[in-house]
Amino acid sequence: MAKWLYKSEPSVWSWDQQVAQGAKGTHWNGVRNHVAKQNLMAMKIGEQGFFYHSNEGKAVVGIVEVIKEYYPDHTDESGKFGMVDVKAVKPFKRPVTLDEIKKHPGLEKMILVNNSRLSVQPVTEEEWEIVCKLGGV
Repeated sequence: MAKWLYKSEPSVWSWDQQVAQGAKGTHWNGVRNHVAKQNLMAMKIGEQGFFYHSNEGKAVVGIVEVIKEYYPDHTDESGKFGMVDVKAVKPFKRPVTLDEIKKHPGLEKMILVNNSRLSVQPVTEEEWEIVCKLGGV
């Protein structure tokens, strides 16, 4: 199964808000980048991803799981973009900061490091294992 990273500004949608949704989860909407759209379209139920706080904090803070595959985004008036639904699975015991990720061996090719503007991105199995270990999960 593929692994992912979802970026969210905590002032717009935080990890705590995601956790508060419980098992029913919520939609991951508002994506308006075509590469990120392709990533959303590739996601399958059960695949997991890192929840990353962007702008404020700049850290991976937890793990979410896809509970509904790609469907139209109700916030997109153009009808070109879609969304998936995700639920919180597990918080990190400690946040893993972007600075830490940039400096850690094995993470130098991570998309988060090299294309920081992409809001939804794939994560390799090796990157997943390293970041999870750093986060204590």
